[in-house]
Amino acid sequence: MNYLTIQEQHIIRQIQTETEKKNIDNISRTNAYFAYYKQNPDIIWTFLAHMVSRNGGWNMCDLEGAVFSQLLEPQTRKQLFLTYERANWLIFHDVFPQLLLYHYSTKYTRPLFHLLPYFNVSSFIQKEWIRYWKEKDRNRLTTALIINEQNVIHTPVIEHPVYKRKVFWSLLFNLQDWLHFSCVLFPTCGGEVYGASANGFRKLSKRIDLGKRLASILFQPRLFPHFLEFAEKTPHTGSRYDYEQYFKQPTGRKTPMLRTSFPLIEHHQHTYEDWSRKRLVSPVWLYVPARHKHPIHLTDWYYTKTHQLELMLSLKKVLDLEK
Repeated sequence: MNYLTIQEQHIIRQIQTETEKKNIDNISRTNAYFAYYKQNPDIIWTFLAHMVSRNGGWNMCDLEGAVFSQLLEPQTRKQLFLTYERANWLIFHDVFPQLLLYHYSTKYTRPLFHLLPYFNVSSFIQKEWIRYWKEKDRNRLTTALIINEQNVIHTPVIEHPVYKRKVFWSLLFNLQDWLHFSCVLFPTCGGEVYGASANGFRKLSKRIDLGKRLASILFQPRLFPHFLEFAEKTPHTGSRYDYEQYFKQPTGRKTPMLRTSFPLIEHHQHTYEDWSRKRLVSPVWLYVPARHKHPIHLTDWYYTKTHQLELMLSLKKVLDLEK
């Protein structure tokens, strides 16, 4: 690493401070992604991150909602919350300095990517930012960021012995995976829901493929204005009611708001390893376009899955009574 100017030292400190300030919980992260997107609309990945982060919030709040709070033991719910929170935190901790450095580069009209190593980001993504500065290929950068962030969480979250045993190999997770409850949803103010399922979540390539499919849905020219309208109009609280309020059939609030339900978690990054020095980047990840095997319009599917969950709860209550 080379000698830094006073200005560069200042930029590094500013980025560290701002990242830490906005990485306190799912609400602050989700809002930070959208605020960034509005300032830098060419970095379209940040709108994808905002919409996926909304889903992260809903997944957390569902754990304290009407159904899961009765289906799952408190300890299981706590473990699931911590898993979502850890993955959320790690991604933001990794990506937000990259985004801010790009923002400073545009402000000073010169690339500052030689500072990326000071934020412990992969050599893979460092090269991609330099390429983007020269070529301005938004889709390539979006795919590269999807690849990077899924690799960032793979070893410390998905492969972590505790999360692996208590979450990813648990009966509940496998049941959820099988039933496609783990779905990323993009709502509209017209009460429609679009999205894609995340079955096979443990597999890195499946998560990258899901990210690419979600990007292709979100930025479809016909649908994009509706998703943007939703994001503009709807403050993110973490409750599923954020989008159920627009449904044709009113549902009422079944899940609480995030900040009334969960404490702030203090995170630490114990060790840093550059994943791209250990793992090869598959050409499939970078060059094979997303393919949709299932319908992306999920409004009816959503109602069906909601009923299935309620049926599971009723069945559990019957079985508990018979014990």
